[in-house]
Amino acid sequence: MTVRTYNEVYLSARKALKAAGIEAFSLEARLICACAADKTKEQFLRDMKFYVSDGYVEKVGEMLARRLKGEPTAYITGEWEFYGVPLEVTPDVLIPRNDTEILVDRAIELLKGRMSTKRVLDLCTGSGCVGISVAVNVPDSRVILIDKSLRAMSIARANVLKNNVMRNVTCVDADALKAPPILLGSFDMILCNPPYIPTEDILALDTSVRDYEPVMALDGGRDGLDFYRSVASKWKSILKPKGILMFECGEGQAQSVAEIMDRCGFTNLTAFKDTLGIDRVMAGILM
Repeated sequence: MTVRTYNEVYLSARKALKAAGIEAFSLEARLICACAADKTKEQFLRDMKFYVSDGYVEKVGEMLARRLKGEPTAYITGEWEFYGVPLEVTPDVLIPRNDTEILVDRAIELLKGRMSTKRVLDLCTGSGCVGISVAVNVPDSRVILIDKSLRAMSIARANVLKNNVMRNVTCVDADALKAPPILLGSFDMILCNPPYIPTEDILALDTSVRDYEPVMALDGGRDGLDFYRSVASKWKSILKPKGILMFECGEGQAQSVAEIMDRCGFTNLTAFKDTLGIDRVMAGILM
């Protein structure tokens, strides 16, 4: 039996992930090793010099094998962090991406700076990452999370509890491709990170996305724009006068999304870029 410390197991995992070409090899090795020990990242770093059992080494090895076959670390560990908010994730929901933080940034800025009422709808919520992040950072907001996937809504409800935002967040089952449910009320802001991959492009996605993440949350129809058309036309009826609609967009889609919003009566259309200079969010006001 070889006696090893947490740090030695971590360095071995890090080396294996790096050799496999995984970009965030250090972070992912730390997340896997911490999860296998049932520790937070902070606890794991604190205990790096402690010795571990053979069972722990075996568990890390099993998790590494799954990662090296292509399964995302978030699904292996069952958790992910988005906008500083800890989230439960499963293969029933997309793994939150850094690009989506642009949508949250802008929403928080507008809610804190311009509105007396702060009623927000998060459409196609998935894990609830967007709406819950808004609720955590704007405590006087009232947020409704909506998704048509009952399994996704189960995860979103778990994340509402996990982040203790039950007071200002409610979950509702509904389909963004259909008209809003009756008695939903009116909103100051609608946020939507919809499925936007054209159907034919899904097979060309990276295997870690195509083979593991839910197709329902990726497929935006023939041209990837089905949800933008539906939300901009059908859901504007529940926006208050001067209410704001904001979409996350796929690369190269912002202009098409702007045209859809313009045809549906939205003005002051503004694009916001991500860290790579891509127009990632399109916002407009309903006059």
